[in-house]
Amino acid sequence: MKQEPLIVRSFLIGIVFFLTGLILILPIYTVFYEAFSKGFDAYWEGILEPDTISAFRLTLLVIGIAVPLNTIFGIFAAFSLTRFEFPGKSWILTIIDSPFSVSPVISGLIFILLFGRQGWFGPWLEELDFKIVFNTPGLVIATIFITLPFVARELIPLLEATGMEEEEAGLLLGASPIKVFLKIVAPGIKYGLLYGVILCNARAMGEFGAVSVLSGHIRGQTNTLPLQIEVLYNEYNSVAAFSAASLLVFLSLITLVAKQILERKIKIVKKEEFLQEEV
Repeated sequence: MKQEPLIVRSFLIGIVFFLTGLILILPIYTVFYEAFSKGFDAYWEGILEPDTISAFRLTLLVIGIAVPLNTIFGIFAAFSLTRFEFPGKSWILTIIDSPFSVSPVISGLIFILLFGRQGWFGPWLEELDFKIVFNTPGLVIATIFITLPFVARELIPLLEATGMEEEEAGLLLGASPIKVFLKIVAPGIKYGLLYGVILCNARAMGEFGAVSVLSGHIRGQTNTLPLQIEVLYNEYNSVAAFSAASLLVFLSLITLVAKQILERKIKIVKKEEFLQEEV
């Protein structure tokens, strides 16, 4: 196989490193530089600000609800779309992909029109004394919508590639559908599922647009961590803002490490499967 000249390879690799440093490394460095610009005590004071702690807890709560629900939906949707034929299948795929194309702000406005006081379901929700807009349920709904495609879109290609032969054999041998799923389907999709969950979690952590519309920016109550960072920055409290931002960076780095470990594990498994096929 003919390789590119050394100068071309060096130039392209250099461009990649330069852009990575400029777009990714430099912003992360700036976050920590600004956060610690007035010393560790000021940084820690910004972290321990009551509204920031409340925003951090709310972010974890929203993620803790949205990601598991999207995981369950993704499994059901991927299995249904790859194993059954039914009218409107292509429309379901389009709907699942819609968060990729719809602006988060627009989606937030849609939920305002649906669940707001003057919305379609507003009077009914008011009778039930159940508040969605400017409350935690609204943040959860917005996050679920924005992160809807990630798990399903990771699983659909895997299930299409595996085929149905082993599942049909298991059913013919008398295994229950649940046992077939747990013993045959689940082992083949477990790494794709974990990868989808990681991507879903990463997207949920940083969601701003839809959550901003539905939150009402009530400090200490409906502000997630990204919204709290914006509030602090707009108040010219840069140390507290970047201190809060560093929490998001830490969460992102944990997600990134998990993603790298998983990708390495997937490569090892694929290599082992390839070697077994060769033997």
